[in-house]
Amino acid sequence: MTTQITPDRKKNTVRTLRQKKKNRTPITMITAYDFPSALLVDQAGLDVILVGDSLGMVVLGYENTLPVTMQDMLHHCKAVARGAKHAMLVGDMPFLSYQVSVSEAVCNAGRFLQEAGMDAVKLEGGSERLDAIRAINQAGIPVMGHLGLTPQSVQQFGGFVMQGKNAEAAAHIYFEALRLQEAGCFSIVLESIPSQVAGAISQKLDIPTIGIGAGADCDGQVLVLHDVLGWFDQPGPSFAKTYTHIHTIITSALESYRGEVEHQTFPGSDYSRSMNDQEWEKFQELIETHT
Repeated sequence: MTTQITPDRKKNTVRTLRQKKKNRTPITMITAYDFPSALLVDQAGLDVILVGDSLGMVVLGYENTLPVTMQDMLHHCKAVARGAKHAMLVGDMPFLSYQVSVSEAVCNAGRFLQEAGMDAVKLEGGSERLDAIRAINQAGIPVMGHLGLTPQSVQQFGGFVMQGKNAEAAAHIYFEALRLQEAGCFSIVLESIPSQVAGAISQKLDIPTIGIGAGADCDGQVLVLHDVLGWFDQPGPSFAKTYTHIHTIITSALESYRGEVEHQTFPGSDYSRSMNDQEWEKFQELIETHT
């Protein structure tokens, strides 16, 4: 099974996002972590797929994103790249893949493009990441920044809590966004900050902002696929809208399957294959001669 770029749809790039910002056309972005979900997201026409380290929580079952490794990320990025041919693909650099040294950050960022088929990388943080961002850019790798609630710093924050709630904290995020733009980020994710602050940042920057829990005044929005689909039977984050409840749909289907197997109504004749009478007779003769 392969996917092809259709003639009426071009591959989205950094240039696409810049043009959308210029034209004030909202950017659509969502996470995906495997081939079938990437295929569906691409078919739905979204602009950007983020292979987020959130896979640690929604796919691998960790409590946060900290245990996610480069091996985990590259594995899932490769699967997504095989499924999506139109969306711009952004790989999330996991914890300790860019914090240790600038040279290691560049090497790891390069692996996302060279090995995993990504178009860009995303990393978290502000001033402390400027050297790494500049070096990654100089290597020809587009970088998406991430400010506000940065999940890899969840232990410092004391949990998944809103950032920038007072004037000083909000101003810090605002100026950090300017620094990320100056360092070469092509876009910045703003997570869980007041909508007024996100709007002020979006208006000031020349590069697009992508909001998640940051209000409607960002240049685009991103959500986790599993939150959008209602994959789990528990509520997602308060800022995440659930558009369907696939948990209920899947559970119902699996219960129906279990019931039909237990009551021997599946597989019936419609789902079974038979040998023709002549071959069946030969089969019986063959086994009779050996009994």
